[in-house]
Amino acid sequence: MTQVSQNSTPAPQLDRADTRVRHDAGLAGAFRGFVDQIRSGDLGMLPVLLGLLLISVVFSSLNPVFLAPNNLVNLLFDAAAVGLIALGVVCVLVLGEIDLSIGSMSGLGSALTGVLWVNSGVPLPLAIIAVVLTGALVGLVFGFLRNKFEMPSFVATLAGLLALLGLQLYILGPTGSINMPFTSPLVRFGQILIIPAWLSYIVAVIPGALIVYGNMRANRQRVAANLSSLGMSVAVAKAVVLTIALVFAVFYLEQGRGVPWMFGVFVLCVVILNYGLTRTKWGRSMFAVGGNAEAARRSGINVQRIRLSAFVVCSSFAALGGVFAAARLASASQQAGTGDVNLNAIAAAVIGGTSLFGGRGSAWSALLGVLVIMAISNGLTLLNLSSSLRYMITGAVLAIAVIVDSLARRSRASHGRA
Repeated sequence: MTQVSQNSTPAPQLDRADTRVRHDAGLAGAFRGFVDQIRSGDLGMLPVLLGLLLISVVFSSLNPVFLAPNNLVNLLFDAAAVGLIALGVVCVLVLGEIDLSIGSMSGLGSALTGVLWVNSGVPLPLAIIAVVLTGALVGLVFGFLRNKFEMPSFVATLAGLLALLGLQLYILGPTGSINMPFTSPLVRFGQILIIPAWLSYIVAVIPGALIVYGNMRANRQRVAANLSSLGMSVAVAKAVVLTIALVFAVFYLEQGRGVPWMFGVFVLCVVILNYGLTRTKWGRSMFAVGGNAEAARRSGINVQRIRLSAFVVCSSFAALGGVFAAARLASASQQAGTGDVNLNAIAAAVIGGTSLFGGRGSAWSALLGVLVIMAISNGLTLLNLSSSLRYMITGAVLAIAVIVDSLARRSRASHGRA
């Protein structure tokens, strides 16, 4: 009888432990977990969200037009092309590599679009496919140089920057520019076309619904594995907050022209890449190689193939960004891809939260980062300030982002979460 009594005593303890686990899974537990993450250096997207809020407050106080619906619509139009380029940069930064040729690749993509579609009469869809395939081929060359000869990506892509710029000038010829028809679908896509309001609202509701569905699915899997289910309160709270924010954003933009199709396609690319990085073997391998390439190799990951794929994705997105830039400007010229395109694309990825040290990053960082860059540019333009000040402010923001990333990385290491 004594033995039976001893065996039966742990039951209430397990119940209390299970209750404690469920309690911690609630809103209070989620908040404590969030605070613990911040203290340990896992800042996530918090810095860039605070930065966006600060930028909005400062520029709207200096010029109320900054937060006007139509001005925000124009900002989204401008953000799409640079955002696509930044999306590719995320892939190489996750590996701890760099691609300095993205600006020239986008310029070449813009030039090829004009030459193939306008000058040679190639159907627009085929011309865009040819441009993206050209970008993929360039990425293969960079990946080959990195893998075969251990050439630092900084040097390989710097050489590529010069070569691609020269090729861009060559194919544009002596005129140096190609104008695109204003009534063409491409130019209308880059300057006029707006997503219908009903579709925008539907899309705004989908993320919240997916959060709740994902939590319910995880609960079913945990119950099937005889594990305690996760609390629904946190998932529902996240879904409600996100849905309210997105629906309000759509409602506010609809007071102007609405949500541009150009920006919608960019967000779709972000969602696709995010799925690839977080839900596929390829994405897990990317973060493993970026965290420790030798450990990844010893675990059976083909490091060279992963590097090759990252450069291919990066150059492909840069080429597609060139197509978007041509659509926005209604022309392909020698100035396309030059100037601050490289700075803005790399800065957007880093400011958004992708680490320069490799192993950490997100497709969403390109979206948030490019909004910061475009907000600074748009706000300074409304204040009639010179571009020199914009360069200095953008450089300062980039430096702050790198410092924050470095300090957060050091804090994660001290807490054993690097």
